[in-house]
Parts: sequence; C-alpha cells; structure tokens
Amino acid sequence: MTDSLESIATHAARQPEKVTAISSTTGETVTFRELNDRSLSFANALRRLGLAPRSHLAILMENTLRYYEVAWAAQRSSLFYTPVNWHLTPRESCYIIEDAGAQALVTSAGLLDKVTECSTRLIDPALKVITGDAVDEFMSLDDLMRESGDGSAHRFDEFEGSYMFYSSGTTGLPKGIKRDLTNEPFGSAKPSDPVMRSLFGFSDETIYLCPAPLYHAAPLGWSMTTQRLGGTVVLMDHFDAVELLELIERYRVTHIQMVPTMFVRLLKLPENVRNRYDLSSLRMVVHAAAPCPVEVKEKMLDWWGPIIREYYAGSEGTSFFTIGSEEWLERKGSVGRNTMGGVHVLDEAGSELPVGEVGTIWFDGAPAFTYHNDSQKTAEAFNDRGWSTLGDMGSVDTDGYLYLSDRRTNLIVTGGANVYPQEIEDILALHPDVGDVAVIGVHDEDLGQRVLAVVSPSDPMRAGPELGEQLIEYCRERLAHYKCPKDVVFDDDLPRLPTGKLAKRLLRDRYPA
Repeated sequence: MTDSLESIATHAARQPEKVTAISSTTGETVTFRELNDRSLSFANALRRLGLAPRSHLAILMENTLRYYEVAWAAQRSSLFYTPVNWHLTPRESCYIIEDAGAQALVTSAGLLDKVTECSTRLIDPALKVITGDAVDEFMSLDDLMRESGDGSAHRFDEFEGSYMFYSSGTTGLPKGIKRDLTNEPFGSAKPSDPVMRSLFGFSDETIYLCPAPLYHAAPLGWSMTTQRLGGTVVLMDHFDAVELLELIERYRVTHIQMVPTMFVRLLKLPENVRNRYDLSSLRMVVHAAAPCPVEVKEKMLDWWGPIIREYYAGSEGTSFFTIGSEEWLERKGSVGRNTMGGVHVLDEAGSELPVGEVGTIWFDGAPAFTYHNDSQKTAEAFNDRGWSTLGDMGSVDTDGYLYLSDRRTNLIVTGGANVYPQEIEDILALHPDVGDVAVIGVHDEDLGQRVLAVVSPSDPMRAGPELGEQLIEYCRERLAHYKCPKDVVFDDDLPRLPTGKLAKRLLRDRYPA
C-alpha cells in the first residue's frame, strides 16, 4: 500500500492496539489489529470459497462488533454487500436476499430462524455463514477465520467494494440502490472524506456513538468512516435515551448521528435526569433521516448548544444538503444548501416553480445510480434533463436553502387542498400526552381524503374521545383548521422504523377508512 491510502489496515500498522470499536452492552472491545486481521481472514475465506469480485453478500445480524468484521471483509474484497433489516419478517428478509442475488449470507445464531427459509433460495454456489457454532448448512464464521490463519495466507489484490442498501420500503417493496464499483485499491479516499473531516470534524481522535441499527446507511457508513479515519465507535444495540446520556459521559463521546425521534425522547426525560450527565465532550451532533420539528431543534440547541448540524441526503447519493446551528437559527426549518450540485423545485408538469412554492425536489449534477432489478423505478427517478429525485417535496428560498414539506406519497389532498402530514406531526409530537404520532389521509366520499391522526399516548389510560378532542383543538390553535385531523385514533404500536421513519404504507393498510 502507498502512503496515500488510509484504511483499517494502515491504522493496524500504525496503532495496532488502539481500540476501534466498543460494545456498550457487553463492554467488549476490538483493536485495529484485531479488526484488520479478522476481516482479512474472512475475506480470504470468501475468496477461497468462490466469491470473486463483484459477487454479492447479504448480512443479517444484530448490532454486534462482529458486524464490522463481516462488512470490512466485503469492503476489501470488491464485493457488493447488503445489510438486511433484522426487524423484518422472514418473508421480507427472503425477498431482499433473493432480489439482491446474494451468493453468500452471513447471519447470527439469534436470527437463524429468520433465514432458514431464505437459505435455500440463494443462487448457486451458495455460502451460508453463522456466528458461533456451525448449524446444518451454515458454516461457522470462527472456523472459516481459523482456517485462514491471521490472513497472511491466500492473499489477493484488495479493491474497494460497496454496500447496496435497500430503500426502507415505507411506500412499497424496498429496492436495492446500486452504484457501480470504482476498481480503486482498498484504502482509497472516499468522496465523503473531505466532508467528514471539514464539516463534521471527524479525525483519528473521534469517539463516535452509534445509537441506531447498522443495517441502515448512516449508522454503518458513519461507523466505517470513523474507523477508516482512525477513530473509535461506541456501538449501542438499541437506542435508549438515558443510556445514551450515560454513554456520552462514560466514553467522552465527541460525535453522534441521530434522528429527530431520538431528540423528542431525550427532551421528554425529566429535567433532573437530563441534567445529571456531563456532556461537555460533545463536539458534533448530526441529525438526518426525517424533518425535525422547529421547536424540538430549538430546545436541543438550548440544551446542547450550537454543536448540532443537520443534513439531508439519500442512499442514492444524489445530493447532500447540510446546515450548521448558526445558519439554521437564521433560517429555521431549512435543511441547508446542496453541496453536490443544483436543486430545482418542479410542478406536476415538470415546470420550475418560483421561490417559496412547494413542489417535487430534483437535483442536477448527481452521480448515476440504479434501483436493482427495477428499470421502471430507475427511469422514474430521472427526468428528460437528467435530473434525479427522491420523491420528496419542498421549497427553496432566494439563497438556495431547502425546506422540506413531506414525501409525495404522504401528501393528503382534502377538498382540493394539499396537506403535508409532517407539519401536523411536528405539532402533535410536542403535546405532553403524545408518545408518538402519525398522520395519514383516509378515504372520504365528500372531501376525497380526510386527515387522520394515529396517536400512541404517553399514558395508555388517557386514550379516548376526550383526549382525541383535546389533540384536535391543540392542533387548531396552531394550524389552519383544514390541515388538522378530523379524527384521532389510538394505537400503541405505530410502525416506526429504527431510523425514525414511519412505515405509513402499513398504517394506510391498517386504517383504510
């Protein structure tokens, strides 16, 4: 390797005993030497067992440190690899593994039941690997690593692989987001590296707290970037508001990547709990994945100070908007300006809308991508000018700052008026009796659609018509009446993904009318 390359391998050579990952649950640690050796051993095993470059590997594992070994093995082997959401049903997991054309599947013992059905559907030659002891047709990850020794045998030329994440499936079947491999040597700089260093301050001194599942793009991508730049990841197996505060203090965390739902849960903690922990080590708190209610962000800035930076992007890699605390206070509600190209707001006919008007957001100058096995969806993501869209709606101001409204698929048209559920959810989420909330449109013979709020109450005993009326009135005091719910139903099980996104497709199925 040349001096210009930076990877876990170079850090293993420079600082082999430095801890690069910590499990917040078990306290287990992994050094750069251990991570490099284990991932190289598994990479050698994959190559020996027939996975050539550009092959596809699926990962179905909980948040454990072993996840990084598997991901780095694929990354240094020029493989495509797909993290699979372990909260999915076996049928949903099978769909993704089969759709990706996975030639190998790595899972954990605790999830074996979810993948037994899928394991027979992998394309030949199929390689099935499990953490722990071998079971039936699943080979042991530890055995494969031992057979490869410390990784020095069976060496091969290492080139960068790429993850292929699947869309969340909140509006339909998830689709793989595929970008071609670069054929660059392992350790080559990524386009995101300058952004991570300059805007977010990542370095070899970073201690990054990961509170979300690694099967999502940001948690895995930011974790691996932290490690590639020489920093340390503290991995939570699930988000817990009090535990997050405790971990910041214990490990002197410098960076966190969060979603607005986590902010809301932190703010609902009693004040004496919120003030119990020393958070002075924090340098950067990054949030994304869903629009953040203005009042929520204001309260977080009052509590944590001007260290919060927001970004808006997609796994498709078509844009990257970002905004710092000071900028945001001048343009509350904005997600920033695009650092990758131009932004355009178009109407249904494809005409550009004036400043301040809401339409579909399109990006120019973006790198190409495809939706795996879905040429129609790929075509719909681009227009005749080569601009691409994620399907979100919003507006821009005179300086190019973007303000999100909602996804096109979530738009409610009631009596001919457009209603954006996110605006209503932002209001109701702050009511003290609301634990969680989703707003959807349901069929109405007179209006076409009417606005329905689905509420998970903070206290289930409060659920009922009286609280429903209070919430409608609470909304009407803050928004135009036509935007507010006509009805409120109570549901203790809102289908919210760990990223913070609501699976509204499932809610619409649950409440068709």
